[in-house]
Amino acid sequence: MSLFLPTMHPVPTPNALRKHLRGLRLSLSGTEQRHHARGLARGLGRLPAVLRSRRIGLYWPADGEIDPRPLMALPQSRRKRWQLPVLRPRPSPKLWFLGYSPGEPTIRNRFGIPEPERRNRRLRAAGSLDLLLLPLVGFDADCNRIGMGGGFYDHTLAYLRERRYWRRPYLIGLAHECQRVGRLPVRPWDVPLDMVVTEARVYAPVGPAKIR
Repeated sequence: MSLFLPTMHPVPTPNALRKHLRGLRLSLSGTEQRHHARGLARGLGRLPAVLRSRRIGLYWPADGEIDPRPLMALPQSRRKRWQLPVLRPRPSPKLWFLGYSPGEPTIRNRFGIPEPERRNRRLRAAGSLDLLLLPLVGFDADCNRIGMGGGFYDHTLAYLRERRYWRRPYLIGLAHECQRVGRLPVRPWDVPLDMVVTEARVYAPVGPAKIR
């Protein structure tokens, strides 16, 4: 069930909203998580933006995030080049991306999230990707988003606000349907998403469509 914020009640602070939405996704059972991940993969696997993209960035799920990894097992994904985010050394909040294939060894970063082993392999910037699938804490039907608050994706994609014609990946936010809220404020540093996909629907600025 989506969270709608009644106008007659005080609007929750970003931290309170994050806490509530994280609680919703963490409350999902293992069975529900797997069901949602399969529904997400089916929906993504039919999108033209996914089908035409060759180099795709995705994430290793944590903290109840919807799992994008079943997408890699679909027949139409066999020739894709997958990239996982890698934390840059402190204090930089930006992300690099490193090639990954299912089953390859990983190491855990300072947040305990698996990353591909570097071993002097080439790290890529977000601008080298055709498509970036990124996790959300919350979103609205206009594809505005709220993240974990660390600013990693905001800083990684900040270059898109500075120069209009820089190469950009297509941006799709991923979430459970229960993470949708009525309306989120748009902040000056936000980078707009092209789409949000859940286990049930595809949201774009023109409106949501059900996944069949």
